[in-house]
Amino acid sequence: MAGAPLDVQVRGSGPRVVLVHGSVLGVRTWQHQDALAGSYTLVLANRPGFGASPPLARGDFEAEAPLFADLLDDGAHLVGHSYGAVIALYAAAIAPDRVRSLTVSEPGCLAVSAGNRDVDAQIAGGELLYAQAEHLEAIDFLRAFRGGAGSTHHTPDELDGELLAGAELLRRERPPWEATPDWERLAAAPFPKLAISGGHSPVFEAVCDAVAERIGAERAVIPGRGHSVPAAGEPYNERLRAFLGTVEGAARARPVRQGGASSYH
Repeated sequence: MAGAPLDVQVRGSGPRVVLVHGSVLGVRTWQHQDALAGSYTLVLANRPGFGASPPLARGDFEAEAPLFADLLDDGAHLVGHSYGAVIALYAAAIAPDRVRSLTVSEPGCLAVSAGNRDVDAQIAGGELLYAQAEHLEAIDFLRAFRGGAGSTHHTPDELDGELLAGAELLRRERPPWEATPDWERLAAAPFPKLAISGGHSPVFEAVCDAVAERIGAERAVIPGRGHSVPAAGEPYNERLRAFLGTVEGAARARPVRQGGASSYH
């Protein structure tokens, strides 16, 4: 896997935006964000094992982060959802000088709120589920996982194709509550940050509040699709446009020194 490229789709034009999907579904996670391609270059990469991306022995946020950091090129906005938001936090800490902004929606790094009764119960339930993973059918594991996360994605009576493959990857994935991003490095990084929740779960409200406090992020709630926040479509896109637009506007207004004098771009 080392050095193997990810399966990447690039759409649109404008400032670069790298989107990191979560568990089960690949870049289809971002199907409602196509409207952003009119203003931004969307870089949609399938995580290892998804689409045509070569697999790892198991999904692992820490091992995958460098692959997404590489996609930042000379500078990009970084957007992650769920497990992908954990990857995005790690990637941003790897290459903060190449991150123009960071947006995370309902990251699975539950340990950031350890001690909260609801969060601790969620972690305990997740550990029990993963301890039983090899004894459960893929569909039963997926239903339990989605139910616990508050996903609004439909799970059919039988799994096949992308959904079956995603459920099998999920069962081998390193649990996201083991994540401990470099909070101090992220807090010190100058790029703007945004943490979004779906307004459906005290667990993810607590996690997003804690993440925002740790790294100095703006905070937003976009209800309507539970944990599947990007699936809210235009409300999510509108908030992201406003955030990215503010970042880009500030960058254009920043003075650039040329020959001892200041000019603006």
